[in-house]
Amino acid sequence: MNRPFHFEIHVTDPAKSQAFFEKVFGWKFSKWNGPEEFWLVNTGESGSGINGGFLRSRDGQPRTVNTVEVVSVDEACDKVKKAGGQVVVPKMPIPGIGWLAYCTDPGGVLFGVSQLDTARASTPPGANELPA
Repeated sequence: MNRPFHFEIHVTDPAKSQAFFEKVFGWKFSKWNGPEEFWLVNTGESGSGINGGFLRSRDGQPRTVNTVEVVSVDEACDKVKKAGGQVVVPKMPIPGIGWLAYCTDPGGVLFGVSQLDTARASTPPGANELPA
């Protein structure tokens, strides 16, 4: 069974939203040293829950996106399409992490599928060029 392992909060004003989540929940933010403006979110060290990411929304719409770990992004994208969903951002490398694609279900819910594979994702051509 595939489970969510990561969330992303897409915001219009990163500084304002980051201050809010720090104040309300005590979350810790650290800037990711990658090709995109992105912060890692640590939601705590004990209890149930997952950590996530924080970034400026690419289309100006605030949202939360959950990412599900899969064995193969390619196979997951095929299953999404066969089940009536869409792949809205094709498979891309995330340096040092693996592979990621964004999809929607038939009702438009946005989610990610991620294949952890640091060896292959760290060196492909264009690894620092993520789609806008």
